[in-house]
Amino acid sequence: MVQIGNIKVGGKSPLVLFAGPCVVESRELIFRTAEKVKTLAAKNKTPVVFKSSYKKANRTSGKSFVGLGMDEALQILADVKKQFDIPILTDIHKEDEAATAGEVADVLQIPAFLCRQTDLLQAAAKTGRVVNIKKGQFLAPGDMAHAAKKVMEAGNLRVMLTERGTTFGYHNLVVDMRSLKIMSELGFPVIMDATHSVQLPSGSAGASGGQPEFIFPLARAGVAAGCDGLFVEVHPDPKNALSDAESQLHLDLLGSLLAQVTAIDKLVKGY
Repeated sequence: MVQIGNIKVGGKSPLVLFAGPCVVESRELIFRTAEKVKTLAAKNKTPVVFKSSYKKANRTSGKSFVGLGMDEALQILADVKKQFDIPILTDIHKEDEAATAGEVADVLQIPAFLCRQTDLLQAAAKTGRVVNIKKGQFLAPGDMAHAAKKVMEAGNLRVMLTERGTTFGYHNLVVDMRSLKIMSELGFPVIMDATHSVQLPSGSAGASGGQPEFIFPLARAGVAAGCDGLFVEVHPDPKNALSDAESQLHLDLLGSLLAQVTAIDKLVKGY
């Protein structure tokens, strides 16, 4: 089990929601989304961590939006954390950004493409923050033991692992639900990423495509398989989002999704 503030993740604790826009696009967007995410989570009695990246460094095209700038974006996330009393998760891409991001975020997330980067994992570990490592699209689930070990050997035992699909090329990802159990047996809380798992990487003319119609079934399946948390990127206007426009869930659908998955989680965990 890992604790994020007062929130327990794992150990048969209730499902934790990790939700928010892919990237910090504007102050208005982040505040609007955070308010609704927290309201819907409270309505469903679901512990929640707000997520958004201060920077998107791994865009398909070099012309794509990467962020407002680290300082401005982190300040927006810090203000959201204070105003809504909600923990924050954000990605880091370079080791020299870990300490600065860790001053704001409660959880530092290692992107799937970077899950083998030793210096990055160690830098995240040294902040003392929870480290969420996304499983590389190119890795077997059991291989995540090595990434987690790098964090622990750097002195941080607060590790979570996230499933986000496996690539077979040809612009598609496949989620093997067995991976949730395999990674859980490594001894870490396991999160199901229901939105990046529906991406079609680089499949939309210089950007990643997506199949958002599969978000609900993948989320339900992951929770039925016993995951400890559900990761969902949400946006009030996904079609006009500046990142992952074709794979984010419309914010208006989050309440319905939560109602379904919390019911499944209660059945599976027996609380």
